[in-house]
Amino acid sequence: MSKPDATFFDKVYTVVKQIPFGKVTTYGAIARTIGSPQSSRMVGWAMNASHTLADVPAHRVVNRNGMLTGKHHFEGTNLMQQLLESEGIEVVGNKIVNFEAHLWLPNIK
Repeated sequence: MSKPDATFFDKVYTVVKQIPFGKVTTYGAIARTIGSPQSSRMVGWAMNASHTLADVPAHRVVNRNGMLTGKHHFEGTNLMQQLLESEGIEVVGNKIVNFEAHLWLPNIK
């Protein structure tokens, strides 16, 4: 498999950097925003590759149901959950409590 287009990742990171403190968004919302609605999985790959980038808050990206599906890519056992909780987002059973209240949807193209 070839390496995904770096500009795709850059577009993803541009959106992720806009997620407000205390809010989350989904892989699918990001994919739709950058004009690639069928590319949620590639957004996930971009998030997995972002952990060396201090200015990309990857912990704020979850699946469409509010599950912390990317948590195993963070160092430590519960780092993703701890980062979200430090922003006032309650997580129980790897799922955001009251997900809709914390959901931020970027401007979709």
